[in-house]
Amino acid sequence: MSTPVTSPATPLTTAPAGLLRIGPHTVQPPVVLAPMAGITNAPFRTLCRHFAGGESKDAASGGKGLFVSEMITTRALVERNEKTMQLIHFDATEKPRSIQLYGVDPATVGKAVRMIAEEGLADHIDLNFGCPVPKVTRKGGGSALPYKRNLLRAILREAVSGAGDIPVTMKMRKGIDDDHITYLDAGRIAVEEGVTAIALHGRTAAQHYGGTADWDAIARLKEHVPEIPVLGNGDIWSAEDALRMVRETGCDGVVVGRGCLGRPWLFSDLVAAFEGRTEAIARPTLREVADIMVRHATLLGEWIGDEARGVIDFRKHVAWYLKGFAVGSEMRKRLAITSSLEELRVGLDELDLDQAWPVGADGPRGRTSGNNRVVLPDGWLKDPYDCAGVSEDAELDTSGG
Repeated sequence: MSTPVTSPATPLTTAPAGLLRIGPHTVQPPVVLAPMAGITNAPFRTLCRHFAGGESKDAASGGKGLFVSEMITTRALVERNEKTMQLIHFDATEKPRSIQLYGVDPATVGKAVRMIAEEGLADHIDLNFGCPVPKVTRKGGGSALPYKRNLLRAILREAVSGAGDIPVTMKMRKGIDDDHITYLDAGRIAVEEGVTAIALHGRTAAQHYGGTADWDAIARLKEHVPEIPVLGNGDIWSAEDALRMVRETGCDGVVVGRGCLGRPWLFSDLVAAFEGRTEAIARPTLREVADIMVRHATLLGEWIGDEARGVIDFRKHVAWYLKGFAVGSEMRKRLAITSSLEELRVGLDELDLDQAWPVGADGPRGRTSGNNRVVLPDGWLKDPYDCAGVSEDAELDTSGG
């Protein structure tokens, strides 16, 4: 699999590499793949690491940057759920191995973290306090949880104490909605409890992925917790966006999510930009994109252990990869219901594969819905400190979001 060609017409505005430390780990350039449910499994991380230099002979261990697993629920991990145990499998070249955990009950979170530490399952633990989906927030988890300050503190304390030498970070949103903003209080609690770094998505839970991310909030958090690194997340669609976020907010690194959907080669742009190399951004032809699509589906089949299931899992990626290309609606539907690598390859070969990268395909992708009502446990907003009623029963029992 080759790296997509670049276009000299759109050079990057380069910047020197930053130095980001997550405990004992140096993340250089300071670029993190955001954990995304159903997306950032081992095959997708392999692709992103490839484009970040992870398969080159002179690359540092595992690719340049940090590549986080999809969300793992602490209850499912402690119970050794079969699906969850597969999700925490890392390729031998992934270093550091980074797991994102979701939990609501401090005791269960503590058990999961100690299990990871004692069994050597990961080198870095990130805690999810940013997920806005209803099945998570209705349990008091994800982006709902930081509103309960004492509960947040208890979870962070259990995680940090149980992790030993493994660094613990957290990812969060600004708050539940504009009337319940929590990120500054949460940031101060994180510092006090020994969290190593914080990533902030500049939206509330109510915004989901709609509107525009508030980068000013990232700057305010950086000023509020100068003791530890702050990473910015939200509306990074290009390497230039990433550099601009660092310049405008002073954040120590960036977390890239939806911008790399159907575009894992974005990490080659990001590495080049942060390393100060004057290179053009990747402009793959449809032929190159098709090759990457087949590679992605192949890796999924190998990971799952079944080609058909791998191709079926790949279906959700088809629209992202083909964004902007001249592909008819019927062919798009056909490619999105393929069940074998041969069927996928035959369909792709029928396209005009000499198409150049389409204008406008570098912009927003993925979910954009916003202004949602946040589903919360009964009485959740009555007291920002009272944790009554939150127990092990509130834990999700499946991983992956």
